Amino acid sequence: MLKSTDQTVMHSYPGLVALVTANDGDTQNIMAAGWHSYISYSPAIYGVAVAKERFTHHLIEKSKSFAINFVAAEHAYLIEGSGKLTGANGNKFEQLKATWKKGETVSAPILDVAYVAYECEVMDIQTYGDHDWIVGKITKFHKDESKFGDDRLPNFNELKIPLYLGQSKYLIGDKTCTIEQVELKK
Repeated sequence: MLKSTDQTVMHSYPGLVALVTANDGDTQNIMAAGWHSYISYSPAIYGVAVAKERFTHHLIEKSKSFAINFVAAEHAYLIEGSGKLTGANGNKFEQLKATWKKGETVSAPILDVAYVAYECEVMDIQTYGDHDWIVGKITKFHKDESKFGDDRLPNFNELKIPLYLGQSKYLIGDKTCTIEQVELKK
């Protein structure tokens, strides 16, 4: 039975975690972000919530760019590590042994193991409560076509998607999951 409460109820998981990367000069960082979304299809615009005190926030502010990376379940350790380590204490890429290439249109790193990545130029930053919503125009797309079917949906024979549940636990979307077509009830 649904009951009312005055306590915050946060139910946005399980969810896809984005790995946000940013670079300013010789300094780069990677962070895990559970709060992110496409905002517009045309033009392609993406947003991510980042707390001001995060090291990545400062890099994004300075460089006016960032990248959004999505990794398969076998690389979920990058989500865990980038969420638990801080770039203020050293290079997380080195600590996590994460390899990358420089973005083509922005200086942000693109993870070599990403199956999808977006390069973004900052359009706007607005504060909402304890996070800033950073909006970026997508300037370049990266996609591993082998991980998707002809219908453009994930090919779960080739891709296992980690969906974060909380407390370092993940629901793995793979070929063992049930996929159902849902119809409108009449």
